[in-house]
Amino acid sequence: MEINKKELAEKVKAEFMHAWNGYKKYAFGHDELRPLSKTPYDWYDDSLCITPIDAFDTMVLMGLTKDKNEAKQLIFEELSFDKNIYVSVFEITIRILGGLISAYLLDGNKKFLKLSEDLANRLLPTFNSKTGMPFRFVNFKTGAVRGKINNPAEIGTLLVEFGSLSKLTGNPVYYDRAKKALVELYNRRSKIGLVGTTINVETGKWINKESSIGNKIDSYYEYLLKSYLLFKDMDCKKMWETSIKSVNKYLADSKNNGYWYRQVDMDTGKKISTKFEALAAVFPSIFALSGDLTRAKKLQDSCFKMWTTFDIEPEQIDYKTMKIKLATYRLRPENIESAYYLYHYTKEEKYLKMGKIYLESIIKYCKTEEGYAELKSVITKEKRDRMSSFFLAETLKYLYLLFAPKNTLNFDKIIFNTEAHPIQKNICG
Repeated sequence: MEINKKELAEKVKAEFMHAWNGYKKYAFGHDELRPLSKTPYDWYDDSLCITPIDAFDTMVLMGLTKDKNEAKQLIFEELSFDKNIYVSVFEITIRILGGLISAYLLDGNKKFLKLSEDLANRLLPTFNSKTGMPFRFVNFKTGAVRGKINNPAEIGTLLVEFGSLSKLTGNPVYYDRAKKALVELYNRRSKIGLVGTTINVETGKWINKESSIGNKIDSYYEYLLKSYLLFKDMDCKKMWETSIKSVNKYLADSKNNGYWYRQVDMDTGKKISTKFEALAAVFPSIFALSGDLTRAKKLQDSCFKMWTTFDIEPEQIDYKTMKIKLATYRLRPENIESAYYLYHYTKEEKYLKMGKIYLESIIKYCKTEEGYAELKSVITKEKRDRMSSFFLAETLKYLYLLFAPKNTLNFDKIIFNTEAHPIQKNICG
């Protein structure tokens, strides 16, 4: 397989423009495009400009100045958080707060920072639980909260964004509240060092004690490491090192067909299932970032097998039987993200070849007349009428960076939030 990086980078850029132009034509000013029905979709009663915010730094990195400026104008003219709506704290933090902070750092316009502060202040009441761990939802206008049953991913994936805002504004409240949430969650790990799937943020009691590196837990571990690397926070370093030691001891599973991570009981370490999720494919990138390239390479080989076995990646498989458990493909970026990290650290061409296969699969099965669509099933390849904003923020960004010239981004001077928004280390150290 011939790899022409320049040609592939331009191809990814062209596919980004195909997706963005579809959004502009049928959903401009709204949160997302429904690519099959060619209609706009808003998460709540009114638009929060989620796709333009999520896509903004991808446009900057791709050098798409005209489109970047159109998105910026839309955001400044239309975006308002003064709405009587309950929002997902996690999703709004990683997509909008992270996107606005990254936009400010890349563009320099202080309106992005003012919007970030306004948003963060409206999110702060979420931390007013008895434990300091956040509720799942908060009302932008009233500060009312709901959703006391939360999960490690949504509790522990806030410090990169809130902490960066503290460094930029000099106001420590954002860092302090997000870090307290992270510490309170860590302090409720089991005696063998694992967290479960759901917890009551008022009582601190675990509801579901299944432990994994997948859905509802994945980015908690990611942010322990990234918060240490971004802020030089030694508490986060300690929490990362003790946590990942337990994860590797109790969840790692070497089989004849690869290296995987299973589900276990958080208290006993007893195996529950051999399910592996597309979301867990982010872990090779996390291992690579931590310096554990041996584990990163082994797990990425398994993630690649998960993709190629079905021509495109299903949401869940049973790795013991290599049978599909959940057949959807949601345009997810994690497998691509890990190939990008491993290529950065190893310069091995195999990861470029992986990226080329990922790109070709997505174009073959997910491209529509106006944008890209999820798949209802990787077996039938039937499409679903959804193009999440993370497709432009993450999936296409990581594909582009995998092939783009080295000077496109200084990898060693940034940390990506979990939505692939780059945050410069020098503003946080």
